[in-house]
Order: sequence, then structure tokens, then C-alpha cells
Amino acid sequence: MARGKDARVTVVLECTNCVRNRVKKESMGISRYITQKNRHNTPSRLELRKFCPSCYKHTIHGEIKK
Repeated sequence: MARGKDARVTVVLECTNCVRNRVKKESMGISRYITQKNRHNTPSRLELRKFCPSCYKHTIHGEIKK
């Protein structure tokens, strides 16, 4: 079917503060959220302020590649 032309797409948001401060992503827990966005309305990368349990505060979570 028309899988690649859907308007809504699933994206993964990752804490940018944890990524900058930590070297090994696998051993340290990095906060990730899964959400959806409309590809036609927001073609650029999504950035939201979410709570990071590793940092214990609200930080900017940016969209990453799957």
C-alpha cells in the first residue's frame, strides 16, 4: 500500500543534554520518547521540552534517526 506517503510518521525524541555529557549511550540510560508528527506541517526536526529522568529536570529532546 502507500506506506511511504503517509502524512503522520513516528519519531523518536532523545535528550540532547544526556547525549552531550555522556560518552557511552548503551551503558548510561538516555531518556527517549516516542511520538508522532505530521510530515507536511513540520518538515524540520522536532524539538520538545520533556522531563529527563537521568538529569532529573526538563530538557530539550530532539528528533533522532531510527
